Amino acid sequence: MIEMQGVYKTYSNGVTALNGIDVMIEQGDFAYIVGPSGAGKSTFIKLMFREEQPTKGSIIINNKDITNMKWKQVPYLRRDIGVVYQDFKLLPKLSVYENIAFALEVIEESPKNIRRRVMQVLDLVGLKNKARFIPDELSGGEQQRVAIARAIVNHPKLLIADEPTGNLDPDTSWDIMQILEEINDGGTTIIMATHSKDIVNTIKKRVIAIESGLIVRDEHRGEYGYEA
Repeated sequence: MIEMQGVYKTYSNGVTALNGIDVMIEQGDFAYIVGPSGAGKSTFIKLMFREEQPTKGSIIINNKDITNMKWKQVPYLRRDIGVVYQDFKLLPKLSVYENIAFALEVIEESPKNIRRRVMQVLDLVGLKNKARFIPDELSGGEQQRVAIARAIVNHPKLLIADEPTGNLDPDTSWDIMQILEEINDGGTTIIMATHSKDIVNTIKKRVIAIESGLIVRDEHRGEYGYEA
């Protein structure tokens, strides 16, 4: 579960990114975050995994108040949160297998469990045959599949996807969405920031629209509502 109450965020340069956010997202939801550029979407997302902290208000993630969480607790929070970025953020000198395994090595998982789980998620994203490839040997869509596999290898309760199809061609984007839907069907909450009108209007999910730092629309099976 995610709950934000009276959340404001003002940066040191005086820019107010969020201006009083109140929202609740239940476990297992799939929500698109939409809105014009500069509306506050990125800040909204970064607050969930403590890349940013609110100026005011409270944020509950998986029944934990993360608002005043100590920095030493943040890595433990992030074990329950997977993040997928538009630009993949893979480690360029590591293989596909090593990129995904790294997420488990840092939490000191056993080698046996690492191999089993990495191969499971590679199978889910359709890349078992490319485990030994390095990122530069993969297409953009394949790199995003690896990024998704890495994000879910630790069985997170929450998956945050920040423009996951932004750098991909349309056909590949639909493939990525199919994978995200399968992950969501397994019970993982998905929060996806996107500018893709076609995806939002075709694959109907909850739509949370942010403008000028405020939630202006929150609709079950909503539409994009902006010009593409």
